[in-house]
Amino acid sequence: MIENKPKNAIYAQSGGVTAVINASAAGVITAFRAQNEHIANLYAAQNGILGVLHEQLVNTNLISNEQLLKLRQTPGGIFKSCRYKLKNLLENRKEYERLIEVFSAYNIEYFFYNGGNDSADTCIKVAQIAAELNYPIKAIHIPKTIDNDLVITDNCPGFGSVAKYIATSIKEAGYDLASMALTSTKVFILEVMGRHAGWIAASGGLAANNANEAPHIILFPEVAFDEQLFLAKVQQVVATVGYCVVIAAEGVKDKNGKSISAAENSKDAFGHAQLGGVASVLAKMVGDKLGLKYHYAIADYLQRSARHIASKTDVEQAYCLGYAAINYALQGKNAIMPYIKRVSQQPYLWEIDYAPLSQIANQEKTMPLNYIAEDGFHITPICREYLQPLILGEDYPSYSAGLPDYLTLELAIESKKLPPFSK
Repeated sequence: MIENKPKNAIYAQSGGVTAVINASAAGVITAFRAQNEHIANLYAAQNGILGVLHEQLVNTNLISNEQLLKLRQTPGGIFKSCRYKLKNLLENRKEYERLIEVFSAYNIEYFFYNGGNDSADTCIKVAQIAAELNYPIKAIHIPKTIDNDLVITDNCPGFGSVAKYIATSIKEAGYDLASMALTSTKVFILEVMGRHAGWIAASGGLAANNANEAPHIILFPEVAFDEQLFLAKVQQVVATVGYCVVIAAEGVKDKNGKSISAAENSKDAFGHAQLGGVASVLAKMVGDKLGLKYHYAIADYLQRSARHIASKTDVEQAYCLGYAAINYALQGKNAIMPYIKRVSQQPYLWEIDYAPLSQIANQEKTMPLNYIAEDGFHITPICREYLQPLILGEDYPSYSAGLPDYLTLELAIESKKLPPFSK
């Protein structure tokens, strides 16, 4: 690397996208433009770390200020994400050496990886191989995950908007069911994401201000599922309220740790169980054992892409974390993650701090037991107190012809400087 050449940076998105990951991207780009005397070019890799390996880089200097404003409002990953986990250094050193080769070719001194737990692991590995090969990289992980399961940070960007969508949806579904329960459907089940952590399922509990309001039952991965107890609870709620609304996390397991999901055997590219089907299993249970008419739905991608009802708090936090990442990198920080620190509950106040990735990667934050009701079927007041501020405020996108006017972005790939990469 030639020392007097201008220093550059790469930003990439990883894992399941969210309604606000592009707000983090907008924060990174905005901060870069405010500090561009220190960084000449900020490249975005298409398809996450794969875009770095295969030299699929676009120059964010080509994004207009008008497009940048719209980027903050757009769901999905504008630069395209990926589910690809780098193996450890001993198993596939070739990939890591290729990353350093690309960094060197483009004079990259700063690497920003926007993702969840596996992305934190990738980021720390990049920092490790760079140190081993004596390459001066600053690797910064920008948190993102709807699962809200990263440690140290008070909450994760993406989660607040999913929480708002789920709480809103279950509240509205409750009104629908109450209208029809006398002569029609008695039980409605909504399946939400959450392999090991029940944060998303818990967020639906915000819709219920008393025992008669939906949701009446929440099923968490942290609580072993008991069929008899569940059916008894459904029957009791229907007898008392006239209908029953259930939220079930996709990762609900029985007392032996076995998923009750209909799709428990498949895996995603990160090696995680590809779940789904809990709602249909529960619905059949209700129909067969209790003889009650039911309906069920799977929130799936709808919950994480619902930018039209995003939490203003979530959008602001995602943006500020992206902005902070640039500043921390320019301060010389490496192998760290900026995170959200709750300063005050009443009034709700937060700030950005940072922590070493060695304290974050490959760890998971599940629901504390004191956040789950004693019977295992709902949230506690302390959980409500934690969740409530995260869904506050509205940040509606611009609309055109009655629909959200989201950004589409087509930028030319930079001319490649290296031979094609192959494993």
